[in-house]
Amino acid sequence: MRGLKLAMLGLLLAGAAQATDLRIGTQEDPDRLDPALGGTFGGRFVFTAMCDKLWDLTPQMSFAPQLATKWEWSADGRALTVTLRDDVTFHDGEKMTADTVAWNLERYRSAADSVRKGELKPVAGIEVVDAHTVRIKLTQPFAPLLAVLSDRAGMMVSPKAAERLGKDFFTAPVCSGPYKFAERVAQDRIVLDRFPGYRDQAALHFDRVVIRPTPNSTVRLVNLQAGQLDIIQDLAPTDAAKVKADAKLKFSSVTGLGHAGVYFNIANGAGAENPFAKDKRLRAALDAAIDRNVINQVVMDGLFGPTNQTEAPSSPYFNKAFPVPARDVAKAKALLAEAGISHPVLELKLQNAPRDQQVAEVIQSMAAEAGIEVKVMVGESNANIDAMTKGAFMAHINNWSGRADPDANLSVYLACDSFQNWGKYCPANFNAALERGRSETDPAKRIAAYNEVVSILAEDRPMLYLYNTTWLFAQRAGLKGFVPVPDGLIRVQGVSLE
Repeated sequence: MRGLKLAMLGLLLAGAAQATDLRIGTQEDPDRLDPALGGTFGGRFVFTAMCDKLWDLTPQMSFAPQLATKWEWSADGRALTVTLRDDVTFHDGEKMTADTVAWNLERYRSAADSVRKGELKPVAGIEVVDAHTVRIKLTQPFAPLLAVLSDRAGMMVSPKAAERLGKDFFTAPVCSGPYKFAERVAQDRIVLDRFPGYRDQAALHFDRVVIRPTPNSTVRLVNLQAGQLDIIQDLAPTDAAKVKADAKLKFSSVTGLGHAGVYFNIANGAGAENPFAKDKRLRAALDAAIDRNVINQVVMDGLFGPTNQTEAPSSPYFNKAFPVPARDVAKAKALLAEAGISHPVLELKLQNAPRDQQVAEVIQSMAAEAGIEVKVMVGESNANIDAMTKGAFMAHINNWSGRADPDANLSVYLACDSFQNWGKYCPANFNAALERGRSETDPAKRIAAYNEVVSILAEDRPMLYLYNTTWLFAQRAGLKGFVPVPDGLIRVQGVSLE
């Protein structure tokens, strides 16, 4: 009897200990955990719990104060004055001031290894106005800046820790968010401990956040059902009905900002020595062979939004002159004949995620009917990024989580100065139109600029956009306070477990 009581006590204690952890299942393992260096969606999941930003995106697609209390544009649009909180402490105990914010922004825009430089290209300098005010000076009006600073370029890290660790800062990052870095085991988990110095302790209901990268969506759901996870992102659309029918689980979704598509290596190294890179008619042929609605129905259970642009058809930035095309196999064959290549072969890389694999297989089947052989090549996310950086690819299924401003959605893979322009697409007319969209503050003129961008992309096809993302989440029924946001990230503040 005593043994049974001890066993029951052990189970109760284990349950109590487990309740102190918020366990999140994500789709991919992050890259380097430094906002200056990071480029993956998996990394943004970790940063959301660890690194506060100047302001954050809300479910209503507006910006809410976080490290800043307010911001104001100058009359000419060439300066942004930012007022900072006076109660922010970094995880190492250092205080956030205007000087530390200026140091961070300078690091992002000028450090040799920073991948944020392209995002902050129009920034001419940072002025410290007083202890809690900075002024960001621009070479020209730059409409996307607020969206840029709501993400990694707006995250503040401890200058003291960054200078001490140097190039190894990503192994032990120090920010100012609700949870601080504790441990990382590659391909297994990232552990974050509750930060006692966080300014809003009432919003934190867990001692730790444990992020478990699990590429296979089926495995993520099984782990949730087994009680090994509390919430998962990127639920497979085909599992949505199963989650809705399970009383122990809760389903939620939000229309996302992101997109996915087939991204071509146009001019990057040996991988660009292929007919798809050399002749846009082959890219057009593959485009004509694809039925986006079928992909959505077969792979996404009809829950996503078929598109041929970065923005959804409901967006004011969607160019209506180029509607989502219907499939046209005859046109695809005619384009191949015109190009003089009857049986081209495309090596299509993708990450080891079930949805991407299913999309690739559907494309493979459709392309075959037009005479195009697609070889599906599955790999680990970071290994694929390394291959693309080196130009060792023909094409890749790219997934972009999306941003609140259209510039970032277009620029990420295609702007000449983007570190993720792995395909080295860089025509002068495209870049000029993109720059006009960035510098315009008048909404009508911005729409006109981005309409021109889309018309150029419709001709060149450096990327075949397939669909806009709908973010699907599943969680334990007892998990309360989670509110999905269009960027697809999980905010831990206010989340609790009954």
